[in-house]
This record gives sequence, structure tokens and C-alpha cells, in this order.
Amino acid sequence: MLQGLLADDEVTAVHTIGRRPFAIQHPKLTSHVVDFTALPLLPPLDEAYLALGTTIKVAGSQAAFRAVDFDANLSVARAALTAGVRRVGLVSAVGADARSSIFYNRVKGELEESLSTLGFDALVIARPSLLTGDRETLGQPARAGEKIATYAGRLLKPFIPADYRPIAAVNVARALLERVPVAQRREVLFSGAMQD
Repeated sequence: MLQGLLADDEVTAVHTIGRRPFAIQHPKLTSHVVDFTALPLLPPLDEAYLALGTTIKVAGSQAAFRAVDFDANLSVARAALTAGVRRVGLVSAVGADARSSIFYNRVKGELEESLSTLGFDALVIARPSLLTGDRETLGQPARAGEKIATYAGRLLKPFIPADYRPIAAVNVARALLERVPVAQRREVLFSGAMQD
């Protein structure tokens, strides 16, 4: 997503927030290192893209997972609203449902519902299935289970509904970058619609 925003001639400035500085340098880019429990005021913004996420294994507990996937994302959305943002894109997950008995899906669904109540003009929710891509460039460890699922997904592609097939993270980013500027109200994008 970041590369797409930086390459867009209509985008004059990009601000990122995270727990550590970005390695990317670009004249349009300002990187803010923050504590998500005490966000500073953000500069005036037009759009926001929420892609914060972790796994329960990396986070260490369900509470720590929720602190990132729900609390931090909601905190950023509220700060963005205060900064003037009217359009938001969110990377959620297939199966997101606030009433799900599966913890991961429930947290994702609760975030979607909470964002829907904030009053943005447009909220575009991407619900990808298994995300594929180069995790190591993001400083994330490769996950053996994901490699196996991606390989199996390729073999079984004709038998897997499009919305449940593995999808490249770059395709999800591209879809959000296309839809957020023009969306009306709330939209949900599934993997099938976001494939190349």
C-alpha cells in the first residue's frame, strides 16, 4: 500500500505510524514512531489506511493480539477522524464477524463494526483470505503453515471458491487504493474481487 501511495502523483504527502521507523526513505514520506496507547495529534489528512495486525503466536496472548488488531487500529481511526480524514481503508480478514465463536474472526468483526460507527464518509473493508507475499521484507518471519497453505491453494485452485483462495498482499493494497478515493459509504471487498 505504501509503495502505491508514494507512486501516486496525486498524493502529495504520506504519513506512516508504527512502533518502529520505516526503512523506506522518500521525499513524500514522514514516518512517525508512536505508542498506540497514547497517539499524538496527526497532521491534517484526507484518507487513512489501516493495516495493523499480528498473530496470537507473535503477540503471545489473546489480550495482546486484541491490543494490536482492535485497540491500536481503532485508536488510529479515531485520531485520523480528528485529523480530518473522511475516507478509510481497512485490511480485515475473510470470516470477520463480531458474533463469531472464533476469537480471531470475532476481533476482526468487532473492529469493522466499531469503525462503521465513527461516521466516515467512506469505509472500504478488504476481507482477504490467506495473504501471500514477501514477509521477510516487512521484517516478519516466514511461516511454514502459510507456505504449505499457499502451495495447496495453487494445487486445489479450481476447487476453492475465489473468495477463499490465497491472495497476494499487493492485490489487496491495489484494490484499497482504487476503491477508497471513490467509495460511497461502506464497501466490503472479498479476495475474489481483489485478484489480478
